[in-house]
Amino acid sequence: MAWTMDGFGLRQYDFHSVSVSVSDLAKYYKRDREKIAMAITLTLLFRSVGAIIFGLAGDLYGRKWPMIVNLILIAVFQLCTAYCVVRNFSEFLVVRALFGVGMGGIWGLATSMALENMPVEARGLFSGILQQGYALGYLIAAGFKMGIVPHSKHGFKILYYLGAGLTAAVAVARLFFGESKQFVEARKNSEITGKIRTTMFVKDVRMILKECWKRCLYCIILHTSQDMYPTYMHETKGFSQIDASKATMIAKTGAILGGTFFGYYSQYFGRRASIIVAATLGACLIPLWILPSSWGTLTAGAFLIQFMIQGAWGIIPIHLNELSPPQFRSSFPGICYQLGNMLASPASQITSTISEHRIFYVDGKARPDYGWTQALMMSIIFSLLIVWTACGKEQRGSHFELAKAAGALSDEKQDELQSVERENDYGGAGDRNRQSWKGT
Repeated sequence: MAWTMDGFGLRQYDFHSVSVSVSDLAKYYKRDREKIAMAITLTLLFRSVGAIIFGLAGDLYGRKWPMIVNLILIAVFQLCTAYCVVRNFSEFLVVRALFGVGMGGIWGLATSMALENMPVEARGLFSGILQQGYALGYLIAAGFKMGIVPHSKHGFKILYYLGAGLTAAVAVARLFFGESKQFVEARKNSEITGKIRTTMFVKDVRMILKECWKRCLYCIILHTSQDMYPTYMHETKGFSQIDASKATMIAKTGAILGGTFFGYYSQYFGRRASIIVAATLGACLIPLWILPSSWGTLTAGAFLIQFMIQGAWGIIPIHLNELSPPQFRSSFPGICYQLGNMLASPASQITSTISEHRIFYVDGKARPDYGWTQALMMSIIFSLLIVWTACGKEQRGSHFELAKAAGALSDEKQDELQSVERENDYGGAGDRNRQSWKGT
């Protein structure tokens, strides 16, 4: 629920509240559009910080309370965004960077909780559904922008007020749901607390970094981003903002269907094969995405390419969870996913900067060439995704729900701890207890 409604819904709703308002923000601050795109870059850049903080907290303390704290912080930063809009551009950029920290934490927490409690045979389908919160967030933001913003005295700031209220409501709702069943079961055989538990957790982290760095690198590069389509439709093709929003909403509907479709069939044909097929078909559709001039044909191209893009990306949650060291499903997938976002964070600003300097004329009016730039960027992204996925591996059907929690003791250490505790019950082995843990 939290990832669909916030991380894959309201969280992405607030992120897209900026991407659907680039032109409005540029006029408001009297800045170039590439300067406004810096806010998207900073949000993506700082998401990895949140993934590390909240991901590790989720593996150590459980999914529930780190998620609630994360949601509350996101709501606060949404309000701060609206407040800074009436002040100055520098504060706006700082708040968007801080929002990125909050935004980065939700993905790992919510996907780990959802997928680890899902039957193995249903994980591909629900991975595709979960990941489409990205598209759902855009649909919510674009719908509010079209239906509410024109009639609100607050203008586009109402987007952030609504986002803060809805996110806070999700945090409250999360209070009434229990901890992840799998996490609770994994903790049953490890009733250790305090400093010992933290020490064992840190030891597990070091082991994973040492033994799984290649897998980590593969997962990081597996993820990239593209977010300038509304600006392309408005500035390059010359459609009104309403028509641009309608086209993008139809495209995001294709994304939701594509993610669900490929997620489902990845359960049968494999994660890597499904990603490669979707990415290859997506690359073939790039000309239809940018060359036509009519609204209907461009929208059809956008629908189809988003079907393929999110078809590939809809498999990512379960693919990363299956490749993850099983005791680090809250942190490892989230950190890899957000580090991928960090690598891709300059994409929006690079796209905007190049496009604004590639000018062409229509009826004597200068327009930035976002079409050429987006085609180049997406060609590179699809090519890298196909090659990198083909070079990797997968663990489809992994029973990661059976693993011990991070920081849990091995069976031998558990027996040792129980033996020491029995001695303590009979008077006295405090010193021996401490001594036995020096080598842990």
